[in-house]
Amino acid sequence: MFISIFDIFKIGIGPSSSHTMGPMVAARRFIGEFARREKEQNALSEQQSVARIRCLLKGSLAFTGHGHATDKAVLLGIHGYHPADLIETDIPGLLQTLERPTPIVSLAPLKIAFNPQEDIVFDYDNPLPQHPNAMVIEALNAQGHPLFSETYFSIGGGFISTLAEIDSIQAPIKGEPAAHSPYPFNSSESMLKMALDNRLTIAEMKRSNEQQHLSPLIDEKIQHIWLAMRRCVESGLQAEGILPGGLKVKRRAKNLYQQLIKHDSNANVNDWLCAYAMSVNEENAAGHMVVTAPTNGAAGVIPAVLYYLVQHENADDRQIQDFLLTAAAIGGLIKHRSSISGAEVGCQGEVGSASAMAAAGLCAAKGGSPQQIEQAAEMALEHHLGMTCDPVKGLVQIPCIERNGFGAIKAYTAASIALREKGENLMSLDSCIAAMKTTGEEMSHKYKETSLGGLAVTWVEC
Repeated sequence: MFISIFDIFKIGIGPSSSHTMGPMVAARRFIGEFARREKEQNALSEQQSVARIRCLLKGSLAFTGHGHATDKAVLLGIHGYHPADLIETDIPGLLQTLERPTPIVSLAPLKIAFNPQEDIVFDYDNPLPQHPNAMVIEALNAQGHPLFSETYFSIGGGFISTLAEIDSIQAPIKGEPAAHSPYPFNSSESMLKMALDNRLTIAEMKRSNEQQHLSPLIDEKIQHIWLAMRRCVESGLQAEGILPGGLKVKRRAKNLYQQLIKHDSNANVNDWLCAYAMSVNEENAAGHMVVTAPTNGAAGVIPAVLYYLVQHENADDRQIQDFLLTAAAIGGLIKHRSSISGAEVGCQGEVGSASAMAAAGLCAAKGGSPQQIEQAAEMALEHHLGMTCDPVKGLVQIPCIERNGFGAIKAYTAASIALREKGENLMSLDSCIAAMKTTGEEMSHKYKETSLGGLAVTWVEC
């Protein structure tokens, strides 16, 4: 299926695309479909009358759902909210009004009050085999029997699939067939061949594909994504305080940034990249506006590298466009051929993917050839293989915030090396993506966003 740049880069809220944004979208979708179903039916008998809506969170959504605010996301989705609607909203205040039993307005005249304390269930014992991020939403009658239900999977980056979609032969992503695109590459090998045969850059091919499926306003839409990323970096660089969740993690990006400004002559690229990446992920941890890139947990890598390119190397609008189009092309390949979900393949699929995308984007913006771009992406991804997802206390804070800084550094390094070579790497990006997928399949579930292993269990609360 065609994966758009605007599927990869989505504006929403933190702290997790798979555990916050995805479940919110799924709950909202369920209520919408259920409301349409009820309107199409005639008067119901008493036994068919719906008394309550219940959501069961399974697998990783259960194990790290509290830390990732999955329960709050479901509550907001049930009441019709979408992540993009909440950017300027006082979310804590809104949640306070919804945390007691509250009628679901969109289901009127049905009088169904959603009680999150009873109607959101963390099911730790019954994971579903299709994907670790599963949730079942049900409409129950007064006797507790389900009258209508749907199973959703949050498959990373805010993407969701139903049971029917994830079990289908096609990839579990809704969208237009890629065959309708002028340049329908589904591997780095076919991407490079098309670029060579047509004498086009990866960004040019990606733009043509986007224009085939979307409106001609693509430049304005990409600019909107970049401005959201920039706003997130700059908001994080000005913020202070303690992040929510109970770990008492102190925001550090502002202090680091102010030190760099004060002692600019001693600052190096690594310092700046860490400040920019950490600022984004501190915003994410606070539940503020971020752009999935390709996920919330990895949202700081791409903005950090692009912000550095603009602020320190004076990148122009064309370079910004080439950066984001190329990064999205690489992200689409990884999503198609493996996964960007930490619950499915570990953090190699989140920060590793983001680093590969950022390396490719930076290489493209600096005039790299398609072969150099592919090499940059491969190198950045290769050096994240095997990285686990083991968030302490189930929060997207430790090691996630610092890890984005290191992912940005690896991306910059990979692009710098690739630009000095000819793109003649022995290991292809396709092979590296395949290795990531296999590694993720063989990785213990303890290290895939369940907080049952690694740093999550070696940390001792004082």
